[in-house]
Amino acid sequence: MKILLGVTGSIAAYKAAELLRKFQKSGHEVKVIMTKSATEFVGELTFRTLSQHPVYIEMFPEADSWRPEHIELGEWPDVFLIAPSTANVIAKIAHGIADDLLSSTALSMQAPIVIAPAMNDRMWLNPATQSNVATLKERGMTFVDVASGDLACGYQAQGRLAELDDIVAVVEDLVIQ
Repeated sequence: MKILLGVTGSIAAYKAAELLRKFQKSGHEVKVIMTKSATEFVGELTFRTLSQHPVYIEMFPEADSWRPEHIELGEWPDVFLIAPSTANVIAKIAHGIADDLLSSTALSMQAPIVIAPAMNDRMWLNPATQSNVATLKERGMTFVDVASGDLACGYQAQGRLAELDDIVAVVEDLVIQ
């Protein structure tokens, strides 16, 4: 299976490196696309080294091809997993905002999209976020439910990134069915 892993600007971004490794151990090929905010939490070099592929960040990089990168990336994978996903990225996709490489790629995606959110409980439970999640579910996107527990802000609440094995199971069940 070919997985495009989208990493967004959440403190849980560091867990995406281990998620990538879990997919590789199951024999899957993984490429990574990051938002600029994600690079504040985890470096591009980490994902480039682990995936053994270039990491995609810039909307307008030096091109090796005449084809727009977000279109090529939208055609490559069997599944696009965004983990962790911020409320910002969920809102962008729900409203068709394509102002960075990750959101542009999501809008051009031909494969199923799986979203594993991670954020503060107040952000997760906000009616705007819940409305955006419902909109994306109605459009056929799959969500991996957030977990409850210790949040980076010091709260014990709902909003943690789901357990990595749960994310892997959702992706594999969706694509291998």
